[in-house]
Amino acid sequence: MTYSLFHLIFILPPILLLALQQPQPLAGVGGRKAGLSLLLIAAVAFIYTTPWDNYLIWRDVWHYGRDRVIGTVGYVPIEEYLFFVLQPILTGLWLYRLLAHTEEPSELKSSLAANIGGAIIWAGLGLAGGWLLQRDFGVYLGLILVWASPILALQWLVGGAQLWVRKRLWLTATLAPTLYLWIADRIAIGQGIWSISEVYTTGLHLFGLPIEEATFFLVTNFLVVQGLLLLLVFSKADKPFLQTESEF
Repeated sequence: MTYSLFHLIFILPPILLLALQQPQPLAGVGGRKAGLSLLLIAAVAFIYTTPWDNYLIWRDVWHYGRDRVIGTVGYVPIEEYLFFVLQPILTGLWLYRLLAHTEEPSELKSSLAANIGGAIIWAGLGLAGGWLLQRDFGVYLGLILVWASPILALQWLVGGAQLWVRKRLWLTATLAPTLYLWIADRIAIGQGIWSISEVYTTGLHLFGLPIEEATFFLVTNFLVVQGLLLLLVFSKADKPFLQTESEF
């Protein structure tokens, strides 16, 4: 299996399915905001991930089959750059599908504890990542945590209360695409599209998937879901963005 075929089988079909199933796909004022927010998150993901992933390959943390990709820009396969954009779109459309069946919370009280608590947890994980970077077996996991934790901590510091009051939506929107991508990633590794260094990983696995890969998809989907939710919440003006199905 090539990396392009992986996209055609595992990534593009659910994106198309979710796009077609959107109630009046991203229509109306809310829809324009939804589309722009999704494009913004995808662009930020592309920009923020590009140097990090180039470093991973340069450091030999992960490898790709040279006969499985079209070509590379820098150290990274072209298909990998495409994935930087496709994953946020996949996860974002799933979030929007859930929003179509979700009502706004009845109470939106400010909670300093949620903001500070969430920020502290992610800051602590970032520090743990720095500790892991000092050890060969912790390089990949450390790089993931050091890369993702500052943004996640900032998201909670700014909007932790907004995320916490929507915790059921937030968790469902994150975990479903994460589980799907775990399965897809496990198949891709088994097919030899890419491989993970044994030197720079812990050797721990979750359902046969390296714990580092499982962590990567979890934190990146947290970044996408939390980023989109906060954009939508804070961009509300005179009309609520998070609408019920009949209003979407």
